[in-house]
Amino acid sequence: QEQLVESGGGLVQPGGSLRLSCAASGSIFSLRAMGWYRQAPGKERELVAFISSGGSTNYADSVKGRFTISRDNAKNTVYLQMNSLKPEDTAVYYCNTGVTHSGGYYPNNYWGQGTQVTVSS
Repeated sequence: QEQLVESGGGLVQPGGSLRLSCAASGSIFSLRAMGWYRQAPGKERELVAFISSGGSTNYADSVKGRFTISRDNAKNTVYLQMNSLKPEDTAVYYCNTGVTHSGGYYPNNYWGQGTQVTVSS
C-alpha cells in the first residue's frame, strides 16, 4: 500500500510564505511523477503543480510565479514552496504519485489526509 504524508500547512497572512512537504512510501519514488492538488470548501479538487521523474515542472496559471515544486529523491519527498500567498490559496493541499503523459498529469488512486493552508489577516 502506498502512503503519502503531507505536512507544513498552517495559518499565514496574505503575502506570507509556507513550504509544504510530502513524504512518500510504498513506491519507487525516483521513477514517479509527483503532483500537488488543493481543494477549497465548496470547490472541486484542482491540480496545482506537478514534477516529472526527470524534474520537469508545470503549474496552474493561478500559482505560476508564486509556487515552486521540487523533489528530493534521496528522501522520497516532494515540496511545494508557496510565496506571496493570497486568501484564494486557502485550501486543503494534497500530494499524489502518478505519471505524466502528453503534458498532463495522471494520479494514482491513493489520497492522503492533506494539510490545511489558511491565508487570512
